[in-house]
Amino acid sequence: MVRLNKIYTRTGDGGETGLVDGSRVSKAAPLMAAIGDVDEANSAIGVALGDITDEGFRAMLGRIQNELFDLGADLATPAGESGFEPSEMVLRITADQVARLESEIDAMNQGLEPLTSFILPGGDKGAAAIMLARAVARRAERAAVAAAEVAALNPLALAYINRLSDHLFVLARAINAGAGGDVLWKPGATR
Repeated sequence: MVRLNKIYTRTGDGGETGLVDGSRVSKAAPLMAAIGDVDEANSAIGVALGDITDEGFRAMLGRIQNELFDLGADLATPAGESGFEPSEMVLRITADQVARLESEIDAMNQGLEPLTSFILPGGDKGAAAIMLARAVARRAERAAVAAAEVAALNPLALAYINRLSDHLFVLARAINAGAGGDVLWKPGATR
């Protein structure tokens, strides 16, 4: 269990922060942008939970929030001697976590009408908040891909963040299905 007795350390006052292995990187490094965007996606999900009452959806999002902390730890842990293998002391995103997201996407999608148009973020308040979290997750993915161009990252971490935005998209549709349906884009409607 993590125990934090002191919140500030002053070690980052010079613009650097520490990774799990003790190495230091600039707070402006692409890796730190990715970790920050993952944190922001997690926060956006937390806000969305304030407007979601369905217990099944809340349970899915609770697992995802916990896994986003795991993802942040994974990104902050450089590849070790065994590459990106998880261990008791090293948190890594696993294939099972990615597969679970895929399974949940498939299960939610079964009850939805096929898309006939792009959809606009909106509808139910919880669905709109999930769409915002989805957009932040996409940014986190772009940042993680940019970071992976500089240093090796766990490929499963990249797969997880890619699948997450898909999951959030389908979840928003599932929420809206019970609240009046998708808000459809009408190309050129205001011309």
